[in-house]
Amino acid sequence: MSSGVVDGLFYELHGGPVAGREVVLLSSGLGGSGAFWGPQMAALLERWPVVTYDHRGTGRSTRELPPHYTVAHMADDMVKVMDALGLAKAHVVGHAAGGNAGLQLALDHPDRLAKLVVVNGWSRPDPHIRRCFDTRIHLLNDTGPEAYVHAQPIFLYPADWISRNHTRLQAEEAHHVAGFPPREVMLARINALLAFDIDARLEEITHRVLISASADDMLVPPLCSQRLAGRLPNADFQQVAWGGHGFTVTDPETFNEGLVKFLEGA
Repeated sequence: MSSGVVDGLFYELHGGPVAGREVVLLSSGLGGSGAFWGPQMAALLERWPVVTYDHRGTGRSTRELPPHYTVAHMADDMVKVMDALGLAKAHVVGHAAGGNAGLQLALDHPDRLAKLVVVNGWSRPDPHIRRCFDTRIHLLNDTGPEAYVHAQPIFLYPADWISRNHTRLQAEEAHHVAGFPPREVMLARINALLAFDIDARLEEITHRVLISASADDMLVPPLCSQRLAGRLPNADFQQVAWGGHGFTVTDPETFNEGLVKFLEGA
């Protein structure tokens, strides 16, 4: 594994070198950390080099965001990471915010994208998503990062998984609180997601796309993924019955099987 920084973005290359090879770029959700993809790494590295990175404003990347931050900025940051590694294009796998950024990448930089996987993403603001984010904004503004982080598993995971993994979540909570971005950075990231709306342009995205969702997602209703799969010209649809918003963590075997099959396919 090698690492680097480009324009304040921390990235890691796993399983290189990349010259002449297909590469998978992983883009995380709102939390932004490349470490989110730990449950996928072994399955992917058997076949492809993998690039992870921390979103701007999170993790080991710079905590400064450009003015009027948008999902288009997130897509541009993927291009910067690819440029730093000399990648003409990459397969992009994005979770929620990362998936939305992948859709924006397909519109703004179509030549840089091979295949795209969107996990629990959306094409336009949804009333339920807005209600959830409004709640999280109030927690952050009225109570602080500790309350925000403590409530986070409720939005991400099924109740039975939370019960079984209480000790693990307690340890992760302390880690997330210690590394929590400045309040204004997190609010800007949330507002960028709430403003994201490419619904009228979905037919322009002609890349091969896998839309992956969980039927019990508490944050992003699966109907958002169903809409994407129905409107994109060249999309496959995978929906699991259980696992919540973070089913890449709670049921990685099921997700990884569909992911590898899609990336390996024609």
